[in-house]
Amino acid sequence: MKGGLVVALSGGVGGAKLALGLSRVLPAQELLIVANTGDDFEHLGLSISPDIDTLSYVLAGLDNPVTGWGRRDETWSFMETIGALGGADWFRLGDRDLALHVERTRRLKAGETLSQVTADLSRRLGTATRVLPMSDDRVRTRVRSDSGWIDFQDYFVRQQCRPIVRELAFDGADKARAQPDIIAALKGGKVRAVVICPSNPFISIEPILAVPGMREAIAACGAPVVAVSPIVGGRAVKGPTAKMMQELGLVVSSASVAKRYRDLLTGYIVDEADAEGIPGKVHIASTLMTTLAEKEALARTVLTFADTLA
Repeated sequence: MKGGLVVALSGGVGGAKLALGLSRVLPAQELLIVANTGDDFEHLGLSISPDIDTLSYVLAGLDNPVTGWGRRDETWSFMETIGALGGADWFRLGDRDLALHVERTRRLKAGETLSQVTADLSRRLGTATRVLPMSDDRVRTRVRSDSGWIDFQDYFVRQQCRPIVRELAFDGADKARAQPDIIAALKGGKVRAVVICPSNPFISIEPILAVPGMREAIAACGAPVVAVSPIVGGRAVKGPTAKMMQELGLVVSSASVAKRYRDLLTGYIVDEADAEGIPGKVHIASTLMTTLAEKEALARTVLTFADTLA
């Protein structure tokens, strides 16, 4: 495989699987992961960054393989106590996880940027791969349901995706500045590929692309842009992707996801079960990633395919 920088756009659980695979087959200096921060919110006075934390935990080997989120070997004394006291316990924060949020909040209030905090905490967790937030400015995903607008985590966690999704908005995105190191990397002329991980296109990838300058910098970087479909056999591998697509009037298919990125894509990777009806340069591969070997194999497939498109 040739060298050069791989820039991967990722949300949380689904995208983190491919991000881990890429981190295992690439030198640390050749991978930059751009994390969605539209899911970020404030809870119990703390600044929570779910997708950044999932990526950091997965890359550091600290993730919980059962839940897919949070840390392994977690304890829950804090949540048990706050629930007994009548506090909000709908968003589960384990004791080890809680320490990270407390420290992040302290540093942000002291004037550090989210990028600075993320870089240092990732290093302390044992992650060599660079994870950068899409922006250091506040962007918040909002969901319009039949009952009106609600915050994303209210929809996703507290109401467990039950409300019908009529519209999505990314508050603050129009005024946000793309994280400068990401733009500098894309404009640096040394990008081997841009990889769109198999994350929910609506709530994980589109918030990243909504930040002014991000989509343009990707399109102009001169490198192939390859996406991996989050749909396998007409179903979402993880999360509410399929439900959202149905409620937004879209066919649940890899082809529908490809249309969301059509102005950017050079190539598209889909599972064997989803090859029909997709225009352009498509590569068929097994996209289910259950084992570490499968994550590494798909990462190699993505890179090899991207290299053929350069």
